[in-house]
Order: sequence, then C-alpha cells, then structure tokens
Amino acid sequence: MNIKEFTIDGRSKFHLSKIKTDSAGGIRSKQEAEKILQNNIMKIQGLQGKFYAQDKYSVLIIIQAMDTAGKDGVIQHVMTGLNPQGTEVHSFKEPSAEELNHDYLWRAHKNLPQRGQFGIFNRSYYEELLVVRVHDLIKTEKIPDHLITADIWKQRFRQIKDFEKYLYENGTIIIKIFLHISKDEQKKRLLDRINDKSKNWKFSEADIIERGFWDQYQECYEDVIRKTSTSQAPWYVVPADKKWFARLVISEVLVRTLEGLKLKFPSLSRNELNQLNEGKLKLMGEK
Repeated sequence: MNIKEFTIDGRSKFHLSKIKTDSAGGIRSKQEAEKILQNNIMKIQGLQGKFYAQDKYSVLIIIQAMDTAGKDGVIQHVMTGLNPQGTEVHSFKEPSAEELNHDYLWRAHKNLPQRGQFGIFNRSYYEELLVVRVHDLIKTEKIPDHLITADIWKQRFRQIKDFEKYLYENGTIIIKIFLHISKDEQKKRLLDRINDKSKNWKFSEADIIERGFWDQYQECYEDVIRKTSTSQAPWYVVPADKKWFARLVISEVLVRTLEGLKLKFPSLSRNELNQLNEGKLKLMGEK
C-alpha cells in the first residue's frame, strides 16, 4: 500500500473535499484487509520491542476526527499490537479548572510519552483550533483581552508547529491521523447508535448538536491540516467510511514509520548477557 496518497506534509496544496471518504485503496475485501492488518500488528509487536530496547525515541500518535469516525475502534483494533507496558492512551475532553489555569499546551505536554514509549492522544491540543474556534470559546481560557486579537489563530498555528518541531528535535516521532468520514456515513452511524440497543451507550445528544456545525468543522480541519503539516510532523488523512480500511491504513503508517527508524536491539555487555541468561535481566512485557 502506498501511504503517500494519504500523507499531507505541507509541500503541496491541500483540499479536504478532494479526498474521498469511501476509498478502499485497491483492497478487494474486508477479509483481505483483515489478513494484512493482522500481519502488520505482528510487525508492530516486533518493532516495538526494538523501539523499547533502544530507548532513544518516543512516538506520539494523535487521532482527530468528527464524531462516530472510529477513533476508539482504531485504538482497540490497531493498537492492540502495542505492548500495554510501553503504551499510554490519553483522551482530551473539556479542560478542567486546573488546566484552564495553564497555557493550552500544558495538559498535552505533561502527558507526552517517555523515551521507548508510545503515547496515543484521543483528540489533542488540536481541539484548540477546532472546537474552541467553531464555538468561539477563546474568551473562556483566561487569556488577557489584549492578547485575543484577529491574529490569535495564526499565532496558534505557529505555536503548534514550533511545539512539534521542538518535540521532533528531541526524539519524539509524531504521527497525526485525521479520520475522514462523510456526513452521510456519520448519519448512518448515529442512527445505528439510536436503533441498536447494544450501541445506545455510545449515543450522545452532543453528537447531534455538533453535527449542526459540520461545515464549520470541515473548514477548520482543512485549515488545521493545511497549516500544521510539515515533513517532520505530517498529517495522514485516512478515508474512514469503511472502518476496516481506515484501520489497515493506520497500521501501514505505523509499520512504515517504525521501519523508517531502522531500529536495532542494542548490544548487551557480557554482564547483561549473563543476567539475561540467569533470568535476572527483565525485558519488556516480563514481570
């Protein structure tokens, strides 16, 4: 699979509306996709062992999407290949009183993964350029009035790009995923949550309210992806109408990214080899 067709790195013009949401990328069936996905999960498991042992990099996976696009499903199905001892998932909801007493990147920064670890952000600091912008919530963030100017969003695009450049230059690999779902497919999934009792728990009236701002969110997402995509921290715009295809694409992105690091197990000293043989040196996943 050529993941370049889903990669936005800021080098060319980007229009969200030109990317199909129902693409299957030439994959002929869900069964074929599942087979490739399971193979990728096995690769990820092996690569994570080297990643952990090398202890040089960290990986930050950011997942953004409209409601019902499948963020939780991606974490459940694709990230199952990641060892939980080396992985942390953080969900970013409405900021708390403590978080509002800090700058908007504070709550993200304090949850960044350590070296050798994977961090997954279910939503992220990008909500500051999405929900805050769509609903004009900037004045609730205790920012001095004279700093809330017409350039506030332009400044935040710059700040986030600088933040991600800083992370990259300190060994954090950033993988930014946008699950691109159509409005019609979202409607189907919302109705399914209402009609299927086993899925009622997933339904929220807030989802319906946010759907009313669909066009504004699409404009903001396009703006965000266009203005914060770089070669160091590209966005991957993943067609999400077919959940099985979205999961496959993301697994490919993870494999290609980790393989690109050319990871190797570090050489062990004679003492470490003796400890390993005696069962005294513990590897990742061992108790």
